[in-house]
Amino acid sequence: MAFKKYSRNPYNPLSDKPYKLSRSRIDNYLNCQRCFYMHERKGVKAPSGPTFTLNNAVDNLYKNEFDIYRKDKKPHPLMLKHGIDCIPYDNENLTNWRNAFKGIQWHDKNTNFLLFGGIDDVWINKQGELHIVDYKATAKKSFNPNFDTGWEACYKKQIEIYQWLFKKNGFKVSNIGYILYANGKPDEKEFNGKLSFDEHLYPLVCDTEWIDKIIIEMYECLNSDKLPRSGGGWNGEGCEQCSYKKKLFDIFKEHIKT
Repeated sequence: MAFKKYSRNPYNPLSDKPYKLSRSRIDNYLNCQRCFYMHERKGVKAPSGPTFTLNNAVDNLYKNEFDIYRKDKKPHPLMLKHGIDCIPYDNENLTNWRNAFKGIQWHDKNTNFLLFGGIDDVWINKQGELHIVDYKATAKKSFNPNFDTGWEACYKKQIEIYQWLFKKNGFKVSNIGYILYANGKPDEKEFNGKLSFDEHLYPLVCDTEWIDKIIIEMYECLNSDKLPRSGGGWNGEGCEQCSYKKKLFDIFKEHIKT
């Protein structure tokens, strides 16, 4: 898989045009500052993996299902089952908020970043607070996600960034977000064209205080001419992309010598 040049102009410190950064780009920065810099400033994008189309199908089905209750302004059965006093939030901007290329946006005038993120869902409680909800799908025999450590911690940060964006837009946002996780059952006796799922709803106590500082760090990173250090990666054990590139470069150097 070849390295790709960026499909838009890289970040230019001298430009006065707002620079768009999606929620996933914040993840990229947290994962590895060097890869983030190479992508945004130099226009060199790391190889991408395949699209998880089955996960996307589950997302769409959940959206369709919750939209039925949104239209009727009634709680979804999962809310009743878990004692959550909410209903799906109805807003004229929901379609845009769900659009991965538009999302809910905030123009940070201090950095001139246009930050955005495409959400899955929003619920509202009787106090008028919004709860950000994200859908996930997997198929694991052993299913016990930990959203505070390891790679799954990025799911919690994802919700926190969405909460931050809604707060910046003046909404009253609860610090409780939810992950609705569908876990496929791989041990069913027959397939019959249907995949069955167990549904798990996880409430997460979130914190958005870290985000403003990170936005400033990203700005300083992109406005520097110095290549930043390699990051810790998703698991804290080092960036796999940087490690791969270094080993590849070392091999090339050995071949050049010979």
